[in-house]
Amino acid sequence: MLLARGLSKSYGHTPVFSGIDLLLRRGELVALLGESGSGKSTLLNCLAGLDELDSGSVQLLGQQLEGLNEGERALLRRQQLGFVFQAFHVLPYLSVRDNVALPLLLLGRPDAERVQAMLEAVGLGSLGERLPRQLSGGQLQRVAIARALVHKPALVLADEPTGNLDSRSASAVLDLLLAQVREQGAACLLVTHSERAAERADRCLRLEDLMGSPSA
Repeated sequence: MLLARGLSKSYGHTPVFSGIDLLLRRGELVALLGESGSGKSTLLNCLAGLDELDSGSVQLLGQQLEGLNEGERALLRRQQLGFVFQAFHVLPYLSVRDNVALPLLLLGRPDAERVQAMLEAVGLGSLGERLPRQLSGGQLQRVAIARALVHKPALVLADEPTGNLDSRSASAVLDLLLAQVREQGAACLLVTHSERAAERADRCLRLEDLMGSPSA
């Protein structure tokens, strides 16, 4: 599902990570742990083709990102990828329901029943008509998760999806991610600080910051 080799990224003269190899198989959830500032979010952005690498190669679902232009990368993400952003990135002028429905609409596959099912699954079934400004941070997190999973993506990249949630909601979200992996034959890379979340993963990886030179 995902194969990365020799990934390195710097901002100016400041290294973010270097020498990273990663293999993510169909049907598995892999947890990525590490201290704040170790490069976990940047790594996810690079794996999704949202940020450019300094060196290395990324193969997503059999396609080399380096060989795709930006439009082709965007289409690949739209069709095959679910990304849970740590900062939510919900659209403030759309209702909760329309935010969750957006991936299906972009694919030309509107499905009101699927959208409502996802809202129910994250505990927001009665809040579909609200605007994002009317929600708490934890509720916005759940909107972002529902949106990432609504189109049944083959690959899910989740950046701290349980970070703003209470323990009960966090457990329900992990259930959803695992269901996507097991039932849909997808794969998930989960960035987390939660040891409890990591315990439910098939494998755990750690990104270490060694004197300013992070490595996996």
